[in-house]
Amino acid sequence: MDELTELRDRPLVFVDDLARPVLSDDDQHHFERVLRVGPGDPVTLGDGAGRWRPARFARRPEPTGAIASVAPPPWAVTIAFSPVKGQRAEWFVQKLTELGVDRLLPIVSERTVVRWDEARAAKAHAKMVTVAREACLQARRLVLPIVDPPTTLGDVLGREPAAVLADPGGRPIGVDDRIVIVGPEGGFTDGERHEAATVALPGHVLRAETAAVVAGALACGLRASLVAPAQ
Repeated sequence: MDELTELRDRPLVFVDDLARPVLSDDDQHHFERVLRVGPGDPVTLGDGAGRWRPARFARRPEPTGAIASVAPPPWAVTIAFSPVKGQRAEWFVQKLTELGVDRLLPIVSERTVVRWDEARAAKAHAKMVTVAREACLQARRLVLPIVDPPTTLGDVLGREPAAVLADPGGRPIGVDDRIVIVGPEGGFTDGERHEAATVALPGHVLRAETAAVVAGALACGLRASLVAPAQ
């Protein structure tokens, strides 16, 4: 059995210190009452940055092996998404985290319907960070993604000149497209399309949330050589 299979077979627990691991009250409750993990059961301790070690479950877990680490990916994948009405931003974060996306950017573009004031944006960001952590535990993912606070499309394009927009009229997505921006319901305006290169996603007319997941799956699949680039 290889290392990755072993990690997937054991519940993952995040701790602040792998040398002296202690569970938080919330994690203690979740693993005992929800996942039914019992004292002495095998678990994986992780620090959220790729370092891990095997242990036996307890409030103060007992390490059973040395600290190791997973190799970083060859490059980071970033997906920017525009929250849509009736679909919580946490859903985007959960699914993109499971896929292995490294950085998540909630954005507001011209046609974005969901718009937060400063207080609501801060609350939404805190919730998204929590959801990303929970999704990592469920997916046995050892590296927490970066979840940026909500920002504007213009700000992202100003900071990330290599970013591309997901649009039906674009070219095929390639390995160099490492920052993909998915628009809201109604897509991008003509003016926004002129601000960056565009890449097409498979399928027909996709919902915004579907497009975000497809973009994340393609970008991570290309990185892992599970998807071949267009010839």
